[in-house]
Amino acid sequence: MNTKDFRVLVAVAEDVSAVLALERDIAEAPHWAEAEYAEIVKVPTVADGPVHRCLLVAKAKGRLLGFAVGKVIGSGVEGLGELESIAVDGSARRMGVARELCSSVFAWCEGQNAAVVELEVRAGSGGAIALYTGLGFAVTGRRAKYYREPVEDAVLMRLDLAKYK
Repeated sequence: MNTKDFRVLVAVAEDVSAVLALERDIAEAPHWAEAEYAEIVKVPTVADGPVHRCLLVAKAKGRLLGFAVGKVIGSGVEGLGELESIAVDGSARRMGVARELCSSVFAWCEGQNAAVVELEVRAGSGGAIALYTGLGFAVTGRRAKYYREPVEDAVLMRLDLAKYK
């Protein structure tokens, strides 16, 4: 598979059950409630305030290969994007799916006027750290014992979107 074999799309309500199933199959993925994903895909309103979120899905021939959740708080130079979650099916790893999902989240964050994107990743996730470093993220810190099951530190990373291009 290559990047021409799948598409990244904005998730719709019908995608939530497949996202939840994939997330549950990946032990290291954050396990969110179905209602949280459903809230992300609903049409935003002005009353939703200064926090905006997106759920993007990578699909090939109708099959979910992965998903990513992005969030933006504020806008402009004060706008802060976050790659909250990303998960790729084991059969689709190392095929550009995660990279394309990340790029799509960055584009969405820019469209929401964010200047930077931050994330935290398990310290033991060497592949993910290599991906993020390759995309231009820099390590900015560490949170001791941030993750549970298993207990593990979080590595904090940050990307200046102006430098990503």
